[in-house]
This record gives sequence, C-alpha cells and structure tokens, in this order.
Amino acid sequence: MRRERHELHIFTREEVVRRLEAARNKTLGEIDTAGVFERARGKKKVTGIAGDVIEQSVFGYPPDSYQEPDLLIDYVPTELKTTGLRPSKKVSGLEAKEPMSITAVSLGTITREDFEHSHFWRKLRNLLIVYYLYDAEGTVEALDYARFPVKGYQFNEFSDEEKEILKNDWELVRSFLSQIEEECPFEEERKKRYPLLSSALRDKLMFIDTAPKYPHPPRFRLKRGTVTAIARKAFGDSMEQLPTSITTISLFDDELRKRTAKLVGLTVAEVFEALGESVPREGKAIVSRMLVRVLGGTGRFSDIDLFVQAEIEPKTCILTRRGGKTEDMKMLPLDFGELSQVDLSFEESSAYDYFRRHFYVAVLEEPSSGVNPSACIFKGFKRLDFSDTFIEQEVKPTWETCRDLVAGQKLRLVPVLNKKTGKPIVNKTGVERNAPNFPKSSEHKVFVRGTGSDSTRKPVTVNGLSMYRQNYWVHGSYIAELLRAAEFV
Repeated sequence: MRRERHELHIFTREEVVRRLEAARNKTLGEIDTAGVFERARGKKKVTGIAGDVIEQSVFGYPPDSYQEPDLLIDYVPTELKTTGLRPSKKVSGLEAKEPMSITAVSLGTITREDFEHSHFWRKLRNLLIVYYLYDAEGTVEALDYARFPVKGYQFNEFSDEEKEILKNDWELVRSFLSQIEEECPFEEERKKRYPLLSSALRDKLMFIDTAPKYPHPPRFRLKRGTVTAIARKAFGDSMEQLPTSITTISLFDDELRKRTAKLVGLTVAEVFEALGESVPREGKAIVSRMLVRVLGGTGRFSDIDLFVQAEIEPKTCILTRRGGKTEDMKMLPLDFGELSQVDLSFEESSAYDYFRRHFYVAVLEEPSSGVNPSACIFKGFKRLDFSDTFIEQEVKPTWETCRDLVAGQKLRLVPVLNKKTGKPIVNKTGVERNAPNFPKSSEHKVFVRGTGSDSTRKPVTVNGLSMYRQNYWVHGSYIAELLRAAEFV
C-alpha cells in the first residue's frame, strides 16, 4: 500500500534532532504524552509498544501499515525504527535485543519488483533508528516498558558494500518465490511451497532472514547481529572492515578456501607461524584468530563488522585420525532470566537465534591421543548450518526442559556418581561433587554442562542454588557425523 503525499509526516532534520534530544535519557513512560501505556493497561503483551510511544508522542502521528517510509526529513523519505538494546553477554557494551522487522514479503508482487524500487529497499535506504535500553532479564509485560530509558538515535545509511549484500539477500528471496510461481501455476500449489521460505535460504543469507513461518504473513528482518553492528557504530565502537569485499556467503567460502589452501596439512603451531602470530593460549581462540588473520583482519573477531553482521560463529573441532570425536562442542550460555519466563516461546529465545547462525569449524586432527591443540594438524574449514529439523527436535526439547526446571522451580542439585562404584565423587577440595538436573549428554544430543575448576567457587545462583556457569553443548559424536558429511569450504 502506497502512502499519498498528504499522508507524509514532514519534518526538518533540525526538528527531528530537537525532539529526540528532548527524549534522550528519559524513560518511555516519561515521554508518553499520547497515553500509549494507559491504553495498554491490563494487557500482558503489546507488540511494538516502544515504537508506538516514539511515533505517537515524539513525532505525533498514529501507527500505520504502509510499505513506504514513515517520515519525510528535509525532503528525504526516511523509515523510523525503534529497537531495544541490552548488555551483551559475550563482549563489553550493548547488543540488539532482537532482529529488526522491515516490511512484508509481498508474495504476490515481489517477483515483479527490482531491488532499487522494491518496498524492501525503500524502507532501508534511509533509516532513523531510536534506541532504548531493555533494562530487564527475560521478557516483561507491556507496562514494564515504561521504565526503559531512551539511549539515543541514529541516522543510518548503508555503505555500498552493505547495500550489495542486502541486494543479494533480497534477490535470493525473490528468485526462490519466482521459482515457486513458475512451477506452481495455482495458488493452492504455491501455498504448499511457501512454508519452505524461512528455512530454504537460511544457509545463504547474510544480513536478513524472513519470519514468521508461513501461513503467517512473512516479513523481511535484519538479523540481530546486523542490528547489533549498526548500534555499536552508533555508540562509537570502532568496527573493523575486512580489506576484501565479500558480499555473499559463497564468496566468503571461496575467499576462505583460497587463503587457507597453503595452510592445510600444517600443525596449528605452523599455521600461526606462517601467519606471523603466536598460538593463542586458549584453544577456543584458535579458530577466531585464524579466521580474522587469514582474511586480512588485524583486530579481535568480535570487532570485525562482517562477522558480527552476518552472524558468523567460529568453532574448533578436534577429530581422531579416523574422523571420530574427541570432544563435545560448547555452545552458548544459558540465559536464566529468559528461562524464568514461563510464557516465552522457543522462537523468541536466544537458543533458537544462536543455532541459526553460520558456524565455521576449524577441523583439527590429532596425530596421537591427547596432544596439545598446537600440535594438531589443520585440515581446513567446514561450515555447519544446523537444520530446522535439528533445531526443532533436539535444541527445542532441551531448552523447554531447562525452562520447565527454572521457571517451575524444579531445579535441583544432584550428586555426581562414580560410574563403576555408584558412590558420590569427592573433589580434591574435599567437596562432594554435584550438578544441576539439566539434560545430560547420556540422553540428549543437545545437553547442558557446567564449566569451572574450583568447587568452592560457583559464581552463578539460580533458584537459590549455587553452580558453575552453564552452557548448551552438542554431543561430539553428532558433530563428527555432521563434519564427515560436510565438504571443506
């Protein structure tokens, strides 16, 4: 639906800045002159309530469903977006709370659009993003948003390279839907294929995804990592740009293959010597440092703009000479604030978001059992994209069990028993070993395990129980199976 000239919300940039500066550091409740929170009273959830406050109270116009930009600022059509930030659990600073919804995937018209004139690009060409601090653990009710402060705002324009990435992503979606139209002349046949949209392209898309799943009207979204990188730059973080232009996942794979070809077959120590670097002390830093250096970066993995925006996740896997597993793969930490929310859906969880990332695994081979990682042989990189089936059948049940234990106050510490004697194991400190009753590796491909070295120091307290930091893990035998089936990039 196109917006008519008389329906445009017209402002000068000076006026926009004045209004937003007046709102900065105030809570959404303090600036709500339009009664948004009063109308939300009695409702547990109001989608987009923070954006409603900014639109109605700061800019003075009601919500609409147009596929055109909201504002005309100094004669420039500009899309207004309001998004929440929260403290990052991985790096210092803030990260996006969730992906950013952009516009509907118009199933009936997108195949006749070109990128430059598409609803998608008209929305993204010029963005005005207002940031608020989501100052809570887990989900909150609608009225609780009133206490969240406005952190700042940003006029965002994508670089030429970022625009090319967005264009390539959009064209993948358009081509997928064009193929459905060509192969299915009748709408009933097309409806059977549309549900594949959210999963069929996931291993190819860099900055966007589509959600929710059909038959709900699908929408284009910027990935949470993409929004995080945009926000970090808005608040002064220096994000490093790789020297090589990489605008598709396939180009990323090609560049990585080309730059690691001469390193395959070397030990990890020899690889880093060839890169002019010392071997990282921590084994988990091997792959992240290697990915940065071989692609020409100089800083930390978490500061490389492309890695953050495309949600590229580095992993190391050490295999035996026969390709068997030597260890399980550590994944993301449990978010206990999130798990305490009984009404939170799995699709809204950090676990769902995390397992949909692009995992690049440095495959190392042990020359003999138990050697130091620096003596292992670098075999190359493989990419793992966990299937929707795996996420639904393996990740979701584990997450739901964890939420049931935490939110339902069923979490318990149970003794860890010696497998041979059946008696409790006593640590060197003289403390009897115990562990929370989270899903275990003996029963699940995706399980939970704590990490710590001193049983007298357990920094996490959940439901009154002290424990080590807890992470999701994937069973090493399953990872080895996936890697055997995957080709090197």
